[in-house]
Amino acid sequence: MVVCGIGNFIFIAALARYKKLRNLTNLLIANLAISDFIVAIVCCPFEMDYYVVQQLSWEHGHVLCASVNYLRTASLYVSTNALLAIAVDRYLAIVHPLKPRMNYQTATFLIALVWVVSILVAIPSAYFATETVLFTVKNQKKFFCGQIWPVDQQIYYKSYFLFVFGIEFVAPVITMTLCYARISQELWFKTVPGFQTEQIRKRHQCRRKTVMVLMCILTAYVLCWAPFYGFTIVRDFFPTLLVKEKHYLTVFYIVRCIAMSNSMINTMCFVTVKNSTMKYFKKILLLRWRSTYKGSKSSTDLDLRTSAMPITEEVDCIKLQ
Repeated sequence: MVVCGIGNFIFIAALARYKKLRNLTNLLIANLAISDFIVAIVCCPFEMDYYVVQQLSWEHGHVLCASVNYLRTASLYVSTNALLAIAVDRYLAIVHPLKPRMNYQTATFLIALVWVVSILVAIPSAYFATETVLFTVKNQKKFFCGQIWPVDQQIYYKSYFLFVFGIEFVAPVITMTLCYARISQELWFKTVPGFQTEQIRKRHQCRRKTVMVLMCILTAYVLCWAPFYGFTIVRDFFPTLLVKEKHYLTVFYIVRCIAMSNSMINTMCFVTVKNSTMKYFKKILLLRWRSTYKGSKSSTDLDLRTSAMPITEEVDCIKLQ
């Protein structure tokens, strides 16, 4: 929770402060960072209270139950859609470099679409979220917070789940896998004709590093969320396989915690793996210190602020140097 919150805050702050970092890939990554930041700051404290402090009991009422469920679900879909947009952007930039890149208006529309689709698809998670008595221990009621659909609407729930499973997991994962497979072929197995200058070699190396990190994030996403979706499919479509309720709850809490850990893994990949956002964040702190204690700012520290990188990415790298 702490790592995810601080790490994503560093990335967002550096991106907001320095125009040099604002290429298309980083702007798309920022959506991933914002969604993970929401999970860390808003959702994780309630999860910690539920699992550790209250020992598997929700004690915060219906409104917060619906709100936390909605934010967690919407953030997941934002992460998924942002990862998909990043993969498609990398595919177009590397496999089809001669085609026109997205301009600022198109990129803004794409980012807005990522959020609007996620917000709309996640609405049922808030509407059907409620708290209910799960069991009683020593005359103390234990409350469960989650989606509880009426019995007569189970067919709608299953249809909704299959819809979400298709458009927010299966289709994105397949699309991203195909994109990165084609990108890998282009970067690692294709011989570039002609003389290679030092600048071209550095750009090629930078692209490889970027794609490696993105493929690691995709792998982590699949490993973290596949157990959760798999368990949900077994629970809702093959309930007879879950015989003992005690084991069912244990498995549910384990796969849920694994899924939530995906936000921390994303943060570690983007921020702690030699990411230059740390360098820019230190510059922000240095400027704040100088403005507070010296009353002036060095002009040499301000040069990066005025150096803008267009949305079409002159340097095709997410600054993972």
